[in-house]
Amino acid sequence: MGLRVGVFGAGGRMGATVCAAIVGDPALDLTAAIDPHHSGLDLRSVTGVESNLQVQADAAALEHDQPDVMVDFTHLEAACENLRWCAARGVHAVVGTTGFTDDDLDGFRDAFTSSNCVIAPNFAIGAILMMRFAELAAPWFETAEVIELHHDQKLDAPSGTAMLTVERMAEASREWAPDPTRTEIVAGARGGAGPGGIRVHSVRLRGLVAHQEVLLGTTGQSLSIRHDSYDRSSFMPGVVLAVKEVGNRPGLTIGLDSLLDL
Repeated sequence: MGLRVGVFGAGGRMGATVCAAIVGDPALDLTAAIDPHHSGLDLRSVTGVESNLQVQADAAALEHDQPDVMVDFTHLEAACENLRWCAARGVHAVVGTTGFTDDDLDGFRDAFTSSNCVIAPNFAIGAILMMRFAELAAPWFETAEVIELHHDQKLDAPSGTAMLTVERMAEASREWAPDPTRTEIVAGARGGAGPGGIRVHSVRLRGLVAHQEVLLGTTGQSLSIRHDSYDRSSFMPGVVLAVKEVGNRPGLTIGLDSLLDL
């Protein structure tokens, strides 16, 4: 038997894709599917995944048969509750839900003492490399802006990936030229000012999945770094990597960088 894995939000689009990735990996064993919106249904009918599991309404169903790792792709309120459940029972957690505050993260650091937690704003390995490239480029440019584009069901803006990108760029260079804009014809046209004053723009458009472009400029030249996820399957190699590695990463880990040795 492989590593026992459960999924919070198993009936959602991301949750279903995660279930399929776990079932397809011979080192992993899908043993739990939690989703209050699809409770009582056979997992196959909800997600198309080849499994005999029945979707359970909440984690109470797991009290006597706990997985080694729970994966969470839900929403902020549910994820906070799910992580508290995992920490209290010594279950590792891999989390793709975004929007956590610094206070939330501090609470997770305090809570995960008998098990571990990996939270990643983005599980696409190409997106992790994009952030690293932007961080490396930052000291060589005086101006930068980030444009993140997502599907029209995403509830938070800017995305966690965009915020982490800007934070890392601002830490890599403290010298950014001020915004020259004096008049905004439409309020918010210049986006939001993130760390270092770097502007972040959020697009929500039907038909998109997850995309981000980092624009950097200096005298006589510019650099564009872009990553595109065209399908939710793009996140699965990172999710599977985190599921397999979380047991070796004590406490709370933010992002996949350390798992990729970046």
